[in-house]
Amino acid sequence: MPSLIRFVLTVAILGALGYGSLLALVTFVEPQQHEMTITIPANKLNK
Repeated sequence: MPSLIRFVLTVAILGALGYGSLLALVTFVEPQQHEMTITIPANKLNK
């Protein structure tokens, strides 16, 4: 039984670290917005 508790605690700690890193990424990183231009060939427009 102690090995099961150790496994569950390890998975919980890894999950908490992953959740914390995603939360920090959302909080501290600001995405940069810019315009995008995509050229579409004429043969794709006239079907």
